[in-house]
Amino acid sequence: MVIFNNTTSSSSHFLLTAFPGLELVHVWISIPVCCLYIIALLGNSMILFVIIVEQSLHKPMYYFLSMLSAAALCLTISTLPTVLGVLWFHVWEISFNACLIQMMFVHTFSFFESSVLVAMAFMAICNPLKYATILTDMTIMVIGLIICIRQVIFIFTMSLFLKSLSFHGGQELSHPFCYHPDVIKYSYSKAWISNSLGMFLQLYLSDTDLSFILFSYVLILRTVLSIAAPKKQQKALGTCVCHLCAVTVFYMPMISLSIIHCFLSSTSSVVCSILANVYLLLPPVLNPIIYSLKTKTIRQAMLQLLQSK
Repeated sequence: MVIFNNTTSSSSHFLLTAFPGLELVHVWISIPVCCLYIIALLGNSMILFVIIVEQSLHKPMYYFLSMLSAAALCLTISTLPTVLGVLWFHVWEISFNACLIQMMFVHTFSFFESSVLVAMAFMAICNPLKYATILTDMTIMVIGLIICIRQVIFIFTMSLFLKSLSFHGGQELSHPFCYHPDVIKYSYSKAWISNSLGMFLQLYLSDTDLSFILFSYVLILRTVLSIAAPKKQQKALGTCVCHLCAVTVFYMPMISLSIIHCFLSSTSSVVCSILANVYLLLPPVLNPIIYSLKTKTIRQAMLQLLQSK
């Protein structure tokens, strides 16, 4: 809370919105939204729990998968109170400090998930079929340390930036949660400075990681195509399909939402709200489905756990 002491304004809150113009049916809209939150929470919790308790899943691929589920869980929990508060209880106001803290959580866990996806791409580069023997526990620890260092750098940079800002009070945000490009446009700082830093953080967060992932898939495809045995080639491609689906599900909504905020300010507020909820809920909901359906060992571990209970 101390890092936000410099945020001053004539009014000490923002106003959250969810599906403008559809306030009368917010209760009905909340039903599918709540279902998606429940699926995200249960699905990621189940995968995380299964990987922790099942000794046979203590392998590099599943370590990364558990980190992906943990990031999705934290991201879901960080936005749940305000989203349901707006839809159920019509709690529109959020204080500056609470808004900025939520924004830090949203972007920190998004950045963490992005880092894990990059690490999984690196794992696949090593060898789509033999990564388990190449990536030792020490290698996993080093990769985890690099991810933590990136997180610290990101949090420290964003905290320093936010500490120097002041905001216009009582402004209406475009979403039921605090999102950096949405919040930063109400700062007293010069617009070009705020937008430039916002774009830099966005490029650092998504585009750099995405570029590395795309480059890694060029190397992966070259390796896979050089495999002579059709069965091994098919297995290698299957190993990469889950990761590619997770990358698409994670990056597409996030980049689309950022582009709308930066360049398409005239876009309908309802479209922005829908895209924001897709950005929040699609990756946490689909990732457990993608990995549980495509990974036989996780399915078997889940079934054994349920049968034993």
